[in-house]
Amino acid sequence: MTTRQPNSRYCFVCGLSNPVGLHLHFEETQPGEVVANVTLPAHFQGYPGITHGGIIAAMLDEVAGRAHMGSGPDPRFMFTASLKVRYRKNVPTEQPLHIVGTAGARKRRMAEATSAIYDAQGNLLADAEAILVDVPEGMVDGVDFEALGWRVYSDEELVESMTGGANDRRVSPPSNHR
Repeated sequence: MTTRQPNSRYCFVCGLSNPVGLHLHFEETQPGEVVANVTLPAHFQGYPGITHGGIIAAMLDEVAGRAHMGSGPDPRFMFTASLKVRYRKNVPTEQPLHIVGTAGARKRRMAEATSAIYDAQGNLLADAEAILVDVPEGMVDGVDFEALGWRVYSDEELVESMTGGANDRRVSPPSNHR
């Protein structure tokens, strides 16, 4: 069983109202594992047909952090302290991608996570190792998450929020690409 994680309005990776964002939607497939499925439009390319490396790093970073966040009412918000990305093969635009984040060891305020991007055939295209630190205590106290648009959106709201080829970016059922 999967549980959809919240989106926000203006986050570059998951913000539904961000006009230049990726609009990714994440699902927790089991505790400590989060997935997203996306087809990136050509305007996220570096070279023709190849996703820009900074976009790849942003997706790997987000899914790694979300692996520790969980899907319950009290998410664990974390900052990335270190991200080691390995670009193994070209990550294409205009083709389905499967992104996986997996929680690793936790120690007090720090945690480790890994993340990976696969193509539709299950080939590993890029992966990362992240070291994460908890957002300082009190930093999110009093934040009006609803005002930020931080909530779980319905399928209809997700589709409605996207523009220009957005239906290609809609979350698909998780697959077993590993």
